[in-house]
Amino acid sequence: MHLQFRRGSATMSLSHRTGWFIATATVAATLAYGYACTPATKSPGAIGASDAASKVYVAPGAHDEFYAFLSGGFNGQVGVYGLPSGRLLKIIPVFSQFAENGYGYSEETKPMLETTFGNIPWDDLHHTALSQTNGEDDGRWLFVNANNTPRVARVDLSTFETSEILQIPNSGGNHGSPYITSNSEYVLASTRFSVPIPQADVPISDFAKKFKGTISFVKADQPGKMDVSFQLLVPGYNYDLARAGKGPSKDWVFFTSYNSEQAYEKLEVNASKADKDFIAAINWRTLETCAKDGKAENWPADYMHNVMDEFTRTAQVERKQSVKVLTPTTCPNSIYFLPTPKSPHGADVDPSGEYIVAGGKLATVIPVHSFTKLQQAIKDQAFETTIEGIPVLKYEAILAGEVKDPGLGPLHTEFDGKGYAYTSLFISSEIVKWKLGTWEIVDRVPTYYSIGHLMIPGGATTKPAGKYVVALNKITKDRYLPTGPELTQSAQLYDISGDKMKLLLDFPTTGEPHYGNAIEAAKIEKLQKKFFTLAENRHPQVTKAEREAGVSRNGKVVHVRMAAIRSHFAPDNIEGVQVGDTVLFHVTNLEQDWDIPHGFAIQGATTSELLVMPGETRTLRWVPKQIGVYPMYCTDFCSALHQEMSGYVRVSPVGSNVPLVGNTLKAQGQAARAAARGVTLPTPPGAVTGAAHAHGTAPSPTPR
Repeated sequence: MHLQFRRGSATMSLSHRTGWFIATATVAATLAYGYACTPATKSPGAIGASDAASKVYVAPGAHDEFYAFLSGGFNGQVGVYGLPSGRLLKIIPVFSQFAENGYGYSEETKPMLETTFGNIPWDDLHHTALSQTNGEDDGRWLFVNANNTPRVARVDLSTFETSEILQIPNSGGNHGSPYITSNSEYVLASTRFSVPIPQADVPISDFAKKFKGTISFVKADQPGKMDVSFQLLVPGYNYDLARAGKGPSKDWVFFTSYNSEQAYEKLEVNASKADKDFIAAINWRTLETCAKDGKAENWPADYMHNVMDEFTRTAQVERKQSVKVLTPTTCPNSIYFLPTPKSPHGADVDPSGEYIVAGGKLATVIPVHSFTKLQQAIKDQAFETTIEGIPVLKYEAILAGEVKDPGLGPLHTEFDGKGYAYTSLFISSEIVKWKLGTWEIVDRVPTYYSIGHLMIPGGATTKPAGKYVVALNKITKDRYLPTGPELTQSAQLYDISGDKMKLLLDFPTTGEPHYGNAIEAAKIEKLQKKFFTLAENRHPQVTKAEREAGVSRNGKVVHVRMAAIRSHFAPDNIEGVQVGDTVLFHVTNLEQDWDIPHGFAIQGATTSELLVMPGETRTLRWVPKQIGVYPMYCTDFCSALHQEMSGYVRVSPVGSNVPLVGNTLKAQGQAARAAARGVTLPTPPGAVTGAAHAHGTAPSPTPR
């Protein structure tokens, strides 16, 4: 095969292509870097400092217009920002432990990180998707993906907390995820790394014969009930990004794929030889019907479903053992391949649902497929060939047009709802604006540096806001004060309300944002839960009043039922703990007011602190290794007497006869009444003190 690239009047053969891209990328980056560092020159697309400042200024006490949810990449979390200010509002832990609030450390949240590989404290979170109603973001949930150990998660946007995580079976690398259908019927997930399915010990050189991919359809319209409804077995390519259709195409989803060469080593060369790879156009309604009609096979599988209970605030784990699998032959007319140049990354659908835009990382054009032509090509059977039961449509039969000479390295496209599309170009480090239908480029601006994804509020919906575009850049270099070898990530906000894009703001981000969503703040603000109702707390070790606090022993496990309220713990002195005991501090925050959390930590704990929201119960596990008296304290400033919110735990040798006691109100009252009668109340080892006897002594949650 001999592939020709044309730049002006020059041509280039495939054998020189890699070198040309590397050289071009180096020149482009060097020019961009040098240009940005020249203070006397105004950057293209920039506006005056005072004008830019006025457009992103949010007055003290005022709120931003949009929430922006940016994936954290290798930190496994989601960053929440306000737009246009760029202010970081919150980090939502999802797939990684988070010491700031105890997520993944507390006994209640540890199970959220359970997988069939064990309890995994980290993952690589690449993409986000807001729940939708009629093709519009509705603000109920945010879905996110785990790339390394394939999972999808639901974040409840009334609490900004992870409420559900589902492991994806038969998958290797869950990169093309979690894309959403127009009424949140399904979350979509695909295999980045094809693997033997089911897994088997086979030679890697048997890749083309033994390795497959899957497209998973996760039922997601009911909280707490996510599950893999069915999977579609597909050829062993690398499946990348996706979008669900809209309007006339709403029953379809479109996944990019690359490595149609089925290479398994030195992919940067061997997976980049073909002129075109594919977009997989999948009719999910057809697959759904096939599954309901019994055409799917039940395959053995092993995967976890973790759900945070609304009332106990404790995660529950369910292990699932099978999954329904369809193939292109058992469910015909469900999937078609659309030839697409070259190593495509993004597959994006315009607000009308007519145009499917691809971003070929190595392409010299931006190809745009037509859904109307796709339908006609299927009807006319305009097929080039068939691959494993999947018809390959003819490129010319489905092409709406091509955006010529967009720049180098097109990746991802979003839309402003006014007839224009915006595409990120990684190598030439810019955003290009072009017109739908005529495919003409009308504007371009540089980004600093090496943009990956871009994001327009609502840009993947039927009704984009069309006010801003955010560039999520991969390289920071000199944009901020230096912080040693590791720098913060860089995002940039551009005004797209007029004919020309205008750079307004640089703002740093956490982790490595691969993608994000933004939504009108008004859609979410009204849903906010300000605290958890104490009366509805069903945690088995809840303390709803100080008189219910107490300590108890069950063998080597000690339960401390503790109340936290401004500005003390009850109990705040505990004696009778022995070296090697597993002590479970069940801390209930008795406050019923907004923004009054309490923290808890104790010296020598090998977990994080707890951060306990009003009305909830959280549990810290502590195993003392040495005798002594150990301080405990509140870690979150809660009142003028915050420093006084502390206490001690006395640890005695194994076998000590020091009674287990805690200075709770009930224990103090009993002691006072006994003293008044001149009676000493003995507390033998193993007895229950305080009010714990009313609630039993069985350990819950189970210590880990």
